[in-house]
Amino acid sequence: MIKPLRKAVLPVAGLGTRFLPATKAMPKEMLTVVDRPLIQYAIDEARSAGIEEFCLITGRGKDSLIDYFDVAFELETTLRERNKVSALEALAPSSIEAGSLVAVRQQEPLGLGHAIWCARTFIGNDPFAILLPDDIILGKTACMKQLADAYHNTGGNVVAVTEVPKEQTKNYGILDVGAEIGNMVEVKGLVEKPDPEDAPSNLSIIGRYILTADILEPLSRLDRGAGGEVQLTDAMAKLIGKVPFHGLRYEGTRFDCGSKAGFLEAQIAFSLAREDLAADVKSFIKKYSNEI
Repeated sequence: MIKPLRKAVLPVAGLGTRFLPATKAMPKEMLTVVDRPLIQYAIDEARSAGIEEFCLITGRGKDSLIDYFDVAFELETTLRERNKVSALEALAPSSIEAGSLVAVRQQEPLGLGHAIWCARTFIGNDPFAILLPDDIILGKTACMKQLADAYHNTGGNVVAVTEVPKEQTKNYGILDVGAEIGNMVEVKGLVEKPDPEDAPSNLSIIGRYILTADILEPLSRLDRGAGGEVQLTDAMAKLIGKVPFHGLRYEGTRFDCGSKAGFLEAQIAFSLAREDLAADVKSFIKKYSNEI
């Protein structure tokens, strides 16, 4: 029997050094694309898949991420008194039901695998999603909803995958691909950040995963991999052949908001997708395009 998916882990302990000085006093996950912070996009996407419980893997100086999802009594009271209905509606998604959000500290920056291991008590024996807020995806159906639908059909582990240029394989976890069925691929093997000449394919994992609790056993060994860190990809590779494992070629456009160029591109793309902003954005894009 395939267990229901109700939990999500969001690793948010990174320092955000690429965005200094903006991230000197605020987490990079609080940087906004249009009018929502990156962390809100991730939570909203998880909710679209029926996820109800959330665990933030935080570090020092990240308390504002927890505060963001708390109730803002003074603000909400003021908005109600002034009958600011639209503002209250905009604020609503930033609240999470009491008891449904926990935070765990990753006390040392030992990699993504170590961050997930830090959530072991929250995970328990349940399947769980992982969402990396640096990646935001624009599409008709939320990426995590697509993954959840695939998981409920296959069980086991399901990861979102996309093709990358061969020369960029050294930046990603890369699949060794087996049988292909529609938009699903069987995962025969995984390699973390291989050199282009050693990469088994150019199909890479992005920051969306659904994993079973089986992953905790290989992670508990805290083996170091690429970069001297505990790599989630290495732990997943140890489960191949033991649980079903598939990659999903998701529908949508991914923006890497961990880079400045990707972050700026996301601002434009998400603005153009908004009826209230598209016309103005097209106008100033045209203006500046003519000046180049």
